[in-house]
Amino acid sequence: MFKRIDHVALDVADIDNSIVFYENHFDCNLYAEHLTGDGKRIAYLRSGDTVLELVNRDAGGMNGFHFCFETDEFDREVERLKAAGVPIITEPHSTDAREEREKGWRRVVFAGPDGEAIEFRG
Repeated sequence: MFKRIDHVALDVADIDNSIVFYENHFDCNLYAEHLTGDGKRIAYLRSGDTVLELVNRDAGGMNGFHFCFETDEFDREVERLKAAGVPIITEPHSTDAREEREKGWRRVVFAGPDGEAIEFRG
């Protein structure tokens, strides 16, 4: 079962500029960041219970916009979507925790009907 949308991600040209913009104009707060395996920076901002993920435009992998659901039944949902024939973009794998509750989570990315990236974590 999916619980909520975990985050929305945007590719940006200048992460520092975007952080300042969203902090100053939309009361977002930077709460975590990390580097991808190829050294690209990703920043996470929070506004209430909503997370905005900012990704270097050239970070590779998923380009453009994507959104991510949170689930407490990760394996079951992966198998359900695979059985339904939903195309998989990125196989399930471990992911870094942005906060304590996410320790041990995994992530997977499926393709929507128009090729959009649909991530989920749990």
